[in-house]
Amino acid sequence: MQDNKLKQEIADVLRNHPNVSFDVEKIADELKYHGSAAFKLIVQELAELERDRVVVVTNDGNFKINPSDLTHEGVFHSNPKGFGFVAYDEQLSDAFIAPDDTINAMNLDRVVMQITRPAQKNSDRGPQGKVVDILEHHYDHVVGEFFTTADDQGYLGQVKLRDKKLTGMKFYVTDAGLHPTPGEVVTADITEYPNAKHPDYMVGVAKQIIGSVDDPGIDILQIVYANDVPSQFPADVLEAADAIPDHVLPEETVGREDITDQDLVTIDAEESKDLDDAVTAWKLPNGNYHLGVHIADVSHYVKQGSLLDQEAYTRGTSVYLTDRVIPMLPRRLSNGICSLNEGELRLCMSCDMEITPRGKVIKSRIHPSVMRSTARMTYNAVNEILENHDPETRAHYAGLVPMFETMNELHQILYKARRRRGAIDFADDEAKIIVDEAGHPIDIQVRTRGTAERLIESFMLAANETVAETYHKAKVPFIYRIHENPDPTRIKDFFEFLTAFGINVKADPDHLQPKTLQNILSKVEGTPEEAVVSVMLLRSMQQAKYNEKCVGHFGLGADYYTHFTSPIRRYPDMFIHRLIHYYEDNGINNVTKQTYANVVSDVAIHSSETERRAVDTERDVDAMMKAEYMSNKIGEEFDGVVSSVLKFGAFIELPNTVEGLVHISRMTDDYYEYVEKYMALVGRNTKRTFKIGQDVRVKCVVVDVDQSTVDFEIVNPEATPTSELLPKRTHRKDFKKQSARGSHAPKAANKGAHAKDHKHQFTIQKRK
Repeated sequence: MQDNKLKQEIADVLRNHPNVSFDVEKIADELKYHGSAAFKLIVQELAELERDRVVVVTNDGNFKINPSDLTHEGVFHSNPKGFGFVAYDEQLSDAFIAPDDTINAMNLDRVVMQITRPAQKNSDRGPQGKVVDILEHHYDHVVGEFFTTADDQGYLGQVKLRDKKLTGMKFYVTDAGLHPTPGEVVTADITEYPNAKHPDYMVGVAKQIIGSVDDPGIDILQIVYANDVPSQFPADVLEAADAIPDHVLPEETVGREDITDQDLVTIDAEESKDLDDAVTAWKLPNGNYHLGVHIADVSHYVKQGSLLDQEAYTRGTSVYLTDRVIPMLPRRLSNGICSLNEGELRLCMSCDMEITPRGKVIKSRIHPSVMRSTARMTYNAVNEILENHDPETRAHYAGLVPMFETMNELHQILYKARRRRGAIDFADDEAKIIVDEAGHPIDIQVRTRGTAERLIESFMLAANETVAETYHKAKVPFIYRIHENPDPTRIKDFFEFLTAFGINVKADPDHLQPKTLQNILSKVEGTPEEAVVSVMLLRSMQQAKYNEKCVGHFGLGADYYTHFTSPIRRYPDMFIHRLIHYYEDNGINNVTKQTYANVVSDVAIHSSETERRAVDTERDVDAMMKAEYMSNKIGEEFDGVVSSVLKFGAFIELPNTVEGLVHISRMTDDYYEYVEKYMALVGRNTKRTFKIGQDVRVKCVVVDVDQSTVDFEIVNPEATPTSELLPKRTHRKDFKKQSARGSHAPKAANKGAHAKDHKHQFTIQKRK
């Protein structure tokens, strides 16, 4: 027997009986290990477990699991039914917390949890625990409409909570703060959290009135405030921005390379006003390509430690919402002096690359420069030139058309090079929500990424990789955008899942190469299994983040990667420009390496956190607007695709990306069982089957705009495909209470968002 395995087995025995003490003989009996050799090994391992403080010796000389070994810090995830789960270890299952054991912890609170029943060996049952302390409350304030009722328990009134994570919770307002009038939307600080005396409500004081419930855009503003996104610039920050000249001064060009003679173009969406990248390309005499990626030098204007820098750091990133942008920098900078507007002299940071016909960067220079944009191009215009060969557009930009064709050649070369090394390419079309003058959604259009969008993506990726490799090899403190290898356990589960579709993968989950996953997607491309395999692959991936260590980007198959190309809207990009300037001006030596050595980690962590906040805010607004769009379509039928399947129902995505739930209680034509192996709901009698990627026709039956949820029901269930996915049974019971079983699941929870979350984290790095 292996020592490490024996040690784990001994610990598991004691953990499974936390209130029982064992002597050595009893442990040997439990493990079914006998003989003097086994006895001696058990004694040795117990001694080591005691030294590691995993076990303690009782007064009578027996052994018992150390109570502290059963206590863990983690994040509590609540369920409207009262129970919850604590996530405390990335490698272990979350611990189930019964309603009586939560001590009124709220969703996302940081807690101390004690394991009361370890996970059962050879069973799906995870551990069970109880919350023993709340270390930090996730919520310190709420946002919502103030209203009064006849039952406000002596308080001024209540705040209507729209946050789905606070479903079932009330909030009473005391008279200690502002006295809002009904219909006003307020922020309120929490002074009393749920407790044994009042487990279903909080108490607090109104701090700020942000508008009226009837004001245009107030619904979005509520989400912005609820997510703690700074939306107004302080007066002194705006004054600092106004003090910056609106044009480049002659002295600012000193020491910069003049590239105003080059054909440089910006290529962005029609509505973009913050243009932070310009590109150029040409063919070299030796058959290679020159690619120039020139990025607005925001760090020249936002000096370290300044009011502008502090505000940009706090915000971390611009937040793009349906009909507005909450910028990281005041618009005087983001749309003015820092934007590479056509014909205007601008300061930039350049990355010039020489690239072979095989897509390898063999030479590069990163340097400050001064430029002037030749043309402000849009994706639509470039696509008209390259895809549709539109005569009018090509004639209008006749002087630039040859360069665009060269760019397209180079893009194809770079794309093929990424594919060869295993970069994983997920489809990532996005929805554009169209609103009227009052801010109400009137249409949802799907943006399809054309050649121009992919071309710019290729060029930004090349620059980001080149900058990362340059400064990693220089061995200086730096910030990288990393995407770590998938967790081996999750990948192993994914490989096992694939066997259900006849796909056997011969690869080591501990030493996985991105090419392996790329090949899997290629195998299922165009097949009925493509959707479900893509979803499961996304769920097995890690989230991308910022880090001071260069560990590579698994999804891109890149050894080196950073974010260099969007300093107007991302703080880490601007900070990287600051680092480049510092090393350029002061050289690279032991002294200069220490300047930022203790700073880069904090910036990386904070940037990841603000990115997460922005993603959550953007997703919450999109979900609300999509629900509002569907609110006047109740009773209408739609064609959709099954996007996710869980025990409590199936999520259906419409072609316009709206997603709604067919709750299992609405599937009344049969009793449906969840077959986890195939992620399918199968009718016990009819064998009708719902799987990811399956076409389905649905009717919109309920919309809750406050909770951002849409409910569908299946039209013509008899047209549903059948399968033999249900396991064979020796006997069968007749169940008639489908709705009772289904009601145990959180109806409002959008479980389909999990894979989308990973998809966003994977693809966000590809945007400029």
